[in-house]
Amino acid sequence: METTRVSVRLSPHASRTEVAGFEGNELRVRVTAPPLDGRANAALTRLLARRLGVARGDVRIVAGHASRLKVVAIDGLAEAAVRRRLAAADR
Repeated sequence: METTRVSVRLSPHASRTEVAGFEGNELRVRVTAPPLDGRANAALTRLLARRLGVARGDVRIVAGHASRLKVVAIDGLAEAAVRRRLAAADR
């Protein structure tokens, strides 16, 4: 099974939940959830799973659990497919 890793800059407590797009190799994501008790991390994985069309269990944070800069692993999708699906979701 293929796994893609994506660097994510997460902005918790935002006015809306959205994938803001790639800035270089870093994906910008905003969530309304606060960074307490893992709520922002859970909102991030839910959002990415929904936008990518994969099961929530296929999206996991592998680094940066307590940081705004995170590394997210996505199982079952190639990097090109991840970028394409996230770009299509923002239109």
